[in-house]
Amino acid sequence: MWKSMRETVTRLSRDRRAQDLLEYALTAAFVAVAVAAVFPSDIAPNISKTFSKVSTLLNQVN
Repeated sequence: MWKSMRETVTRLSRDRRAQDLLEYALTAAFVAVAVAAVFPSDIAPNISKTFSKVSTLLNQVN
């Protein structure tokens, strides 16, 4: 398991498109967490639903 994960990370680190996508994903996650910290009762449930939907869509693609 760790070997395949290491190979995947190595392959993605060499692919510039994947690196850009990862940076955008990390930025979006950071912004979502920051917004949830500022507006916990209003925004947090919607952010959770959105990430769940994205996760579901990504699992369907694979």
